[in-house]
Order: sequence, then C-alpha cells, then structure tokens
Amino acid sequence: MKQTGILFFPAFDWSLGDSHPEREERLLYTQEQLFEEGILDLPQIKQFSPRVAELKDVLRTQALFPNPGAHTDGLDPHLIAVGSSLLMGEAQVKGMIHNGFVMARPPGHHSGATVWGNRGFCSLNNEAILVNHLRARYGKRRIAIVDTDVHHGDGTQDIFYHDPDVLFISMHQDGRTLFPGTGFTFEKGGPNAWGQTLNIPLPPGIGDDGYHYLMEEWVLPLVQSFAPEMIINSAGQDNHFTDPLASMNLTAEGYGRITELLQPDLAVLEGGYSIEGALPYVNLSILLALAGEDYHHVREPQKMKRNSIPLSALKPYVQELKKQFETLKPNFKYQAKDFFPAGNWVHSPHSVYYDTEGFQETRHDYIRECSHCPGTLYIESRRYTQKSALIRIPFHACPACEEAGYDLWEHLQKAADISSALLQNQLYDQEFVWERKEGMRQF
Repeated sequence: MKQTGILFFPAFDWSLGDSHPEREERLLYTQEQLFEEGILDLPQIKQFSPRVAELKDVLRTQALFPNPGAHTDGLDPHLIAVGSSLLMGEAQVKGMIHNGFVMARPPGHHSGATVWGNRGFCSLNNEAILVNHLRARYGKRRIAIVDTDVHHGDGTQDIFYHDPDVLFISMHQDGRTLFPGTGFTFEKGGPNAWGQTLNIPLPPGIGDDGYHYLMEEWVLPLVQSFAPEMIINSAGQDNHFTDPLASMNLTAEGYGRITELLQPDLAVLEGGYSIEGALPYVNLSILLALAGEDYHHVREPQKMKRNSIPLSALKPYVQELKKQFETLKPNFKYQAKDFFPAGNWVHSPHSVYYDTEGFQETRHDYIRECSHCPGTLYIESRRYTQKSALIRIPFHACPACEEAGYDLWEHLQKAADISSALLQNQLYDQEFVWERKEGMRQF
C-alpha cells in the first residue's frame, strides 16, 4: 500500500499578534476536521513528529545577515518548520512514504538568498532548504517546485534563479494587485538558467476552471518536459474564495483537483488565512487527493459570493502570457568589479522590502556566465550602514567557477567595507562564515 505522510506543527510559541492572519489557530481547525472525518485512521496515512533543523541546513541555502548569531533567539519555530520539511523529504526519498503533506508554520516562500529579518511572514525558506538538503545528502539533482500560493514565491525564485537543475513555477495573483509586487513573465531566470523560472501572474477571480486549465495547458507540460526526480508543491491556500488577503475564487474541491493533476511527491504548507472557512476543508481535500481518496464531496460551509472569470475570457489572456514567455529573449547587463576573477559577469541590482519590520535591503547580484555549470554567484547586500556578502560555489561547479569562488572569498576577508560574509560551497557541502570581529568559522 502506498502511504501518505502527514506532519503537524502549529508553532504555538510563534505569533505576529493575536489578530494577525498568520497565527496559531491556522492549523488547529484543520486538526479537528481531520480527526472528525477519521482521515488519520486510514491505513495509508502515516503520521510523523516534527524535528529541529540545524543552522548548517539553513546556511547551505540562505545567508543570515549580519551574522547567523543575530537571528538565533527568534529562529526556533522556523527551524522546526524547516526540520519537519527535511524529515518528510527524507522519508519520501527513503521509500517510507509515497508522498507527504507538511502542515507546519511559519511559512517560508518569501525568504530569499539573503535574510535580514522576516518578510511576508517568512524568515526561513522551508522548501528551498529541503531541496538543497536532498541534493547535498541524497544525490538528487533535478527538482521541480510548483508554487500555488496566491502570492508570488519571490524568495524561492531568488534562491534558484541561476540554477538550471531546479524548475520553479509560480502561479499567483498579479503582482500589480498584491504583495510582493513581483512575479512577471519576464522574470525567466539568469544567464545559466534561462527558462527555468516560469511566473504566471493571474487576474483576480479566475476560479477552479481557470486554475485547472492553467495546470493542464501550461504547467504540467513544462514539468513533464523537465523530467524532475521530485516535485514539491508550495501549497499556499490563500487562493480560496474566503481568504481575507486575496481575491481569487478557488474552492476546496478545486485544490484537490490541482493536487491530483500535479501529483507532488511533497506538499508543504505556505499561506492561507481563512482559518475556519477554508483551511480545514482545503487541507482535507489536498490530503485526500494525495492519499488517492475521493475529495469531490468536500464542501466548505460558506457559499461563493463573487463570480469567477469565465474560462472563455481567461484563455486568450493565458495564451498571450504563454507567447510572451516563449518569445522573450535575454537582455542581461554585464558588469564586473575590479577584483572579480576572469569571466563574463551579469549584474542585477535590486531592492527587497521587509514588510514585517519596515526596512529596505539593497542588493547587487553578480553571476558568472558559464556554459558548463550554474556559475559562481556573488551578492553584496546592505541594510542601512551594514554591508555583507554572499558567495555561492554551486552544485556541480566547473573548475573555473570553483576557483572564482575561492578567489572572491579570499578578497572579501581583506575588504574594508564588508562586515560579514558567507561562503556556500555547495560543491563540497561546506559553509564558512566570516565576521570582521570574530574571524572565520565553519558549519
């Protein structure tokens, strides 16, 4: 019998406020619903207990600035959400389960390659850390992440934007109408991973038929042609027609059909803030679909009050987006600093707004163009007067990119304007943190 894993972590000790949409009750009603329906008694359902991730698991994927120690006090619930994702991923890889659903909070998909604090309710990126854990420890290589949260998964995109071995797809409400204001079709990947990022910005109110059409017409063919070893669903549930933060019209049954179509190896909970009206029913529908049970009878108590966009009106919009994506050509800006090793370096300046804490991060990203590997990445990141740096030697780095990473790391330790830096040597699964006051340490 194919078993479906399930793991609950409500994070009772982590809250952004009693009236905040991301609060402890998000999973309590779901637990009660699953108990009442007898779902946990099904023979193919296997429950798991949470575990805590190590800081090394995080630093393999994300840089915690200005230094890892500055985040330690507030990271415990986030590390448990990460650790729970790792545990379930390992269970799937080892054949203990066929698929699984990680129902843990806090969420993570707005947390990117550099982390100065919490944004979009996220501090650590659960799915991204899981992906790199499975690559480093279990030899996985090609992984697809399909983000069905109503908000663009900008943090996950940021982490894998230059990685040709990770296909990232985000279908979300148009960034011109919703946080974080990103996720357009021209965001298609870096020079070594062009076309491995697909964003599908959607008009509000497309409903079940629209989502299912998108899955069948565009998402599934792209996933199938990529031929991933594993599919991970960032299972945001704020597309539901009762969600207070967004304006889409998806139903619980519609979520079940998305899950049935995608057939993810793992679903990891992201957003979803209709705590009583949606989450118990959406989670139930997703879990039933994963377990191969009938989800069509799942009905939420409220009735939809808004009309959905007719599929006949949506199809031309989707076809135009698809045409834009397929015909868009690269237009990269090349720029190198004086100390950069030989090669063509693509420069991408941008800023990241931390809405939870109200500050701006200024970033300058440089990727070494390479036809043999994902390329060495160099990021300078500034918050106020603090300036830190990240160097990433990628999985499967070629000798030239590996050497470039070491040269940059040597330079940073002599740079007068850098207060801290992280070297992610994914090639050998080594992480080094350097701080001007404390020196260097390895994780």
